[in-house]
Amino acid sequence: MIEIKKQSLSETFSVYFDRRMIRILLLGAISGFPWVLIGSSLSLWLKEEGLSRSTIGWAGLIFGVYAFNYLWAPLIDRLQIPYLTKKLGHRRGWIVLMQTAILICLVVWSLINPTENLALLITVGLIIAIASATQDITVDALRIEQISENEGKSMAAGAAMAVVGWWSGYKLGGVIALFTAEYFQNIGIANYWQSTFLILGIVVILMNIGLMFVHEAHSDIRKVNQKKTDQLIQNKLGSQNFITNIIAWISGTLGGPVISFFKKNGFSIAIGILGFVFLFKIGEAFLGRMSIVFYKEIGFSKGDIAIYSKTLGWITTVIFTLLGGLFVIRSGVLKAMFLAGILMAATNLLFTALAWSGKSEWLFAVAVIFDDIAAAFATVAFVAFISLLVDRTYTATQYALLASIGTAGRTTLASSSGALVDWLNGDWGTFFILTAIMVIPSLICLWFIKDKLKLSEK
Repeated sequence: MIEIKKQSLSETFSVYFDRRMIRILLLGAISGFPWVLIGSSLSLWLKEEGLSRSTIGWAGLIFGVYAFNYLWAPLIDRLQIPYLTKKLGHRRGWIVLMQTAILICLVVWSLINPTENLALLITVGLIIAIASATQDITVDALRIEQISENEGKSMAAGAAMAVVGWWSGYKLGGVIALFTAEYFQNIGIANYWQSTFLILGIVVILMNIGLMFVHEAHSDIRKVNQKKTDQLIQNKLGSQNFITNIIAWISGTLGGPVISFFKKNGFSIAIGILGFVFLFKIGEAFLGRMSIVFYKEIGFSKGDIAIYSKTLGWITTVIFTLLGGLFVIRSGVLKAMFLAGILMAATNLLFTALAWSGKSEWLFAVAVIFDDIAAAFATVAFVAFISLLVDRTYTATQYALLASIGTAGRTTLASSSGALVDWLNGDWGTFFILTAIMVIPSLICLWFIKDKLKLSEK
């Protein structure tokens, strides 16, 4: 049973001044920044190289990696990195390794011509996605482990700070990418996007430096509990030797987190949770995948997009994510998710108005602001919800499982977004109406499982 105790407004807001929230903010930024690289930056790069909307949309299939990172999350929970684990800690060692891989990929991208080496470019993007999805496993685990299991209020606040951090890494990273690319283009650099990726590599290095200030507790409780699961499996096998030890380790690593999740929640509730998580953000993903292409086609420059969609959007997201965290603490996760779902559907319709009215800076600003308000409420509620569900014995694996199921709908299905726009003959207004309708199934699912979840609010 999940309990979120109501607090006075001053008590609720004071939780954001906990020193741990700054660490969580940085972890969120580390997690969000790679999405700039394989999201808006890659999409706009391909668009300006003359590739079609369908190609750009299908290139987004690399995001599908995030939907499956739970498959190797058990290994990340248990395997140690030589040297790095000893020097930096289990979680931080994995993060630094993946950040290094991303940095190398940016250097490779700086040497590629998209029209001549599209397959290689997408392959490198896939490697970035794999590294990013892998680091997310440990980032989320390290973030959750910053807070004790009995600190429900701090967990909800931490979820808000994680979302602020993620959007800060994504939005401000996008500002850096767009303004840098436009500056390099204006001064006559032919391969301005390739040069931009080198600048973004510097941002990766700075984030790794900041990571060194994030505390990682060295606890053996997780290892002890994992070994207990292995021992239970060995007892079932009836004997103990090298072969059964290997079988027990593999079974405990891969099966333990799943068994724990279903045992903790019950089969029907667990299935309901997984169904809702999969459906919740599909409409938002369809809109997000094609939004920067839409902005470009309707007549906005990279600078306009940086100001309205990135800078203005970041400020809005920060403010309303923090307010969303307060709403979750005081009103509960379920109410927050219902509200967020309704807001997501409604705000998508603002983009329909923008598409039908033509280029309008004030309407663009309004659409971006309200879309980010909806996204802020949705994300903080979602993160708090699944953070409170995980078993600390399998923090990384269970969070990755839930998060990746949510990502599955957003990535695999949304990869057809460009093809959908083409099928509609570029009718952006109708496209955004369809993205609003996509929100409804998740709300229906949530309505059916809300009583089974038995959330109590005190």
